[in-house]
Amino acid sequence: MKKTTVFVMTFCGLVISFNALAAQEITAQEAIDKGYRKIGTVHTTNKATSPMDAKAILSERADAKGGNYYVIIAGREHGRFSATAVVYE
Repeated sequence: MKKTTVFVMTFCGLVISFNALAAQEITAQEAIDKGYRKIGTVHTTNKATSPMDAKAILSERADAKGGNYYVIIAGREHGRFSATAVVYE
């Protein structure tokens, strides 16, 4: 019982810390108000099968680019979902 509790607590901690490191979606107005610096754009191509998949891909790619935040500027559904976002640090 004690080992299970320790495992669950460790797993939850890892999930929470991973999510804290992922780039977060913000609004364009928030980027302006807080003075975030634009560092580029990212695209999902056509790999996403849902809007949530597209957001996850954008977040991963924003992380890879060194960004902390992203603003979705375009999205399209054509059997699959594609999107473009501006990345900020």
